[in-house]
Amino acid sequence: MRNVLFASDLHLSPARPDKIELFFTLLGRCRRHVEAVYLLGDLVEFWLGDDDEDPVHRRLTSALQNLVTSGVTVSVTTGNRDFLMGPQFRKDTGVQLLEDYAVINLHGTPTLLTHGDLLCLKDVQYQQFRQTVREPARQQQFLALSIAERRKIATSTRTDTQKSMLDKDDFIMDVDEPEVLRVMAAHRVARLIHGHTHRAAVHHVTVSDQSGERVVLGDWYTDDQVYWATPTGNRLIPAAILANELA
Repeated sequence: MRNVLFASDLHLSPARPDKIELFFTLLGRCRRHVEAVYLLGDLVEFWLGDDDEDPVHRRLTSALQNLVTSGVTVSVTTGNRDFLMGPQFRKDTGVQLLEDYAVINLHGTPTLLTHGDLLCLKDVQYQQFRQTVREPARQQQFLALSIAERRKIATSTRTDTQKSMLDKDDFIMDVDEPEVLRVMAAHRVARLIHGHTHRAAVHHVTVSDQSGERVVLGDWYTDDQVYWATPTGNRLIPAAILANELA
């Protein structure tokens, strides 16, 4: 595997048109320079279903389809904002939809990919909410509503979530370190790449007496750092800088 791009937590929204243009510029330049792109969740603010005709969603679908058609392998792990991406999205784009945990061989190193929310065990309230909204029956009921009704529910839920976050200590919304080590050991990997926490960094860890690392991707509200992996080295880098390098 040659050059590989990892990104997450783009939260694409008309409220941030500069981020939309940056992302699609980066995707366009990836055609000539990468073998694979991994998008690890929360690509948009809300994915209300594959039948949502939101202009940003249509543009995202088209851009991913064009990238796949150009020969780039594109894989998507859904997050807490876009877990309703389903079969029609996969068909329309040609991307691979990954499970919550997926292992790849990245330049010889077994690497685990996930959105990251499952690692935040200290946030019990969120974990309970996650389990509830992932129930197939609840999803079917939600998708049976009109887009307008779904949007109203999603907006209300987002408002409640923002309020609850103000009452939580920062450590509660970060990953649980023992869970990180447990999951890495269970999947027999030396590297973990995830998003969700919006705390871009590379952390050194020890898994089963072996040195490893946990890479946290940046969010695109303020810190749009992506992970750029090449045969000669890997780095977290702002998306705008990488786009310029690939021009």
